Amino acid sequence: MRFILIATLVSLCFVSCRQASKVPDRTVSQVMDTVITRLYAKVQESEFAKIDDAYIDKFLSDEEKQVLATRYQSFTVNVPVTVSLMRHQAQAVVPFWLESSGFVKTPMVVKNEEYTYDVWQKNFPAGSVNLGINGFDKHRPVYFISVAPQKKEDALAITDVYPGYPLDTLRVGAFTYHDWSGLTITEVPDALNGQALFTTVRGRAREAHVIDAFRKTAFPSSSSPDQIMLTWSGSPQTSIDVQWRTMPSVSGGEVQYWLEGTADTLVAKATMKQTQDRMLYNDRYSNHFTALITTLKPGSHYGYRVGSGDKGGWSDVRSFETEGEHVKDFTFVWFGDTHTFPDSGKLVSLADKENKDAAFYSIAGDIVSTGLNRDDWDHLYGNSHDVFSRKPLMPVPGNHDRQDGMGAQLYYDLFSLPKNAPKGVDEESSYSFEYGNALFIMIDATQDVEDHTPWIEETLAKTKATWKFVMFHFPPYNFEEPYPDIQAAWVPLFDKYHVDMVMGGHVHYYMRSRPMAAGKVVDGFDKGTVYAISISIPYRHDAIAAEPYAVKQYNGEYFYQRVEIHGNKLVYKSVNSEGVVKDEFVIQK
Repeated sequence: MRFILIATLVSLCFVSCRQASKVPDRTVSQVMDTVITRLYAKVQESEFAKIDDAYIDKFLSDEEKQVLATRYQSFTVNVPVTVSLMRHQAQAVVPFWLESSGFVKTPMVVKNEEYTYDVWQKNFPAGSVNLGINGFDKHRPVYFISVAPQKKEDALAITDVYPGYPLDTLRVGAFTYHDWSGLTITEVPDALNGQALFTTVRGRAREAHVIDAFRKTAFPSSSSPDQIMLTWSGSPQTSIDVQWRTMPSVSGGEVQYWLEGTADTLVAKATMKQTQDRMLYNDRYSNHFTALITTLKPGSHYGYRVGSGDKGGWSDVRSFETEGEHVKDFTFVWFGDTHTFPDSGKLVSLADKENKDAAFYSIAGDIVSTGLNRDDWDHLYGNSHDVFSRKPLMPVPGNHDRQDGMGAQLYYDLFSLPKNAPKGVDEESSYSFEYGNALFIMIDATQDVEDHTPWIEETLAKTKATWKFVMFHFPPYNFEEPYPDIQAAWVPLFDKYHVDMVMGGHVHYYMRSRPMAAGKVVDGFDKGTVYAISISIPYRHDAIAAEPYAVKQYNGEYFYQRVEIHGNKLVYKSVNSEGVVKDEFVIQK
C-alpha cells in the first residue's frame, strides 16, 4: 500500500503532541552499531545463522540491554496513565524487556484486517514513559500502543513524543502503520476505545534486527571505482551528474572529462558520502561520490573517467552525449518494476544491446525489492553491466524503495536528480525535466497525493512541450488495486492539459490502455491519455481480470518499453525478455 506520512499531528481534544526536544544520549541505532561491530569481531561468519534471542541475551551488556529496553519509544505524560501495548500474537518471542519491566498480558485483543494482537498493560506515574524494542527478529507487524489516564476525570496531555509519529484515536477504522494506511483496525475492546493511539511504521522491526539478518553482497566495493552512473540534475544540454562507488579507504574523487576530438582535459571535483548497511557483513561501509559537470556543449560527445590519483586509481574511459539544441527526434527506454531477483539487471543489458540510440532510461519505481538493503542495489548495478555509465537513468521511487515506511535514504544517496519537487515532498523523489520537445513529470506516488496536485498543474500549464509524459509507480487504472485518490486528483489534470502517456508498474503484469479521458475510453489519441503498466521481472499472477479499457494485457512475461519521438510522431514498442515486440502503436499529432 502507498506510504503516507502525515506531516502534521492529528488534533485530539485531550492530547497535545510535539517532537521530542532532545533525543536520548545513546540511541537504539548507536547501540546496535556497537553490538554488530563486536559480533563481527568475535563471531565467525559460519555462526551467524545460529544467532537467536538466547545468544543475544548473553552477548549484550547490561547497559546495552537498558538502552534497548527504554530508548525505542518515549513520551511524557502530565497525569498517571495506563499504557496498553498491542503485540502481534504470531511473533514467536516476546520482547525481552516486556514482562520484566512490569507489563502484564490481559485477556483483551485488538484486531485489524490481517492480524490479531494481545493487549499488555502497565500503569505509569506522571512523567516520562520509556519503552523498548520490538525484538531481535524482523517481525513486521510491530507493536503499537494506546494511552489513557488512570482517572477518567484527568485531562491528559502527551508531550516529548519520540520518534514523533502522529497520534490518532484508537477506534474501529483507525490505522496504525503509515506504510500500510489501508490496513485499519476492525475490533477494539470497549475498555480501550477512544484512547490516544500512537501510530508507527512496520520498518521499525529492522532497528534491532539480528536474527537471520546477516547478508552478503555478490558485488562488494573495492578501491577501484564501480557502479558508475549518469543522471541529470540540471539541463541535459549543458550538464551531467556522475556518480560512483568505492570502498571506505578511498576518500577523494573527481571526474576527468574532455570533448571528444580535443586534447584538453577538464576536472570536476566530487562530493563524497559514506553509507552503512550494518548487516551486510562483507561490505558494511562504502563511499559514494557525486560530481556535477556544467557548461557542457549541447549536442556533443564527451569522454570521461572517474576516480583519483591516490589509493583508488581510475576507472576505464566511458563516454556520454549531451542533448542537442532544438532536438525533435530522440528515443528513451523505460522499465516497470525491476526489483531484485537472480537475473536482476539482465533486462537492462538486453535493452541496451537493441537500443544504442536511447537518450536515457527510466524505471517506474520498485527499482529494487528492499530499498534499505544495499546488496539489492549492488545486484541491479552488477547485472546491468555499466549501461547507466553511458546513458543517464532517471527513475522514480516505488513502495519497495522506501521499504516499510523507513524512508528511501539509499535512493537519495545513489541518485543526483532535479531539485524541483513540490513543497512538502522530498527533493529528488518527485521532479520534472524536459528533453527535446517532451516534458517528463516524475512523481513519487508513495508520498502525499494532494501535495503533488498543484505542482503537477503548474508544471503542465507552463510547458510548451509537444509531448507530455508522466511516470509514477501506482497505476490509476488496473484490475487489482485501482487508486481512486489519484484518479480524482491527477487524472483531471492529465485530461485538461492532454498528457500523452502515463507510465507505471506495481501490479506485476503488462497492460496498455486505449486513450482515456475522465475514466472512459475515447476514440482518438488526440482526445485522451494512454495508461501503460509494465513489469520488468519474471512474475506470473494467478489470474488477471479483463479490463474494458485495455488494448493489451500480458501475464507471465516481462518487458522493456521503447518510445521514439520524431517531431509530431510517437512510435511505441513493448519488447519482452526474448526480444519479441508484444505491443506497439503510433501517435501522429
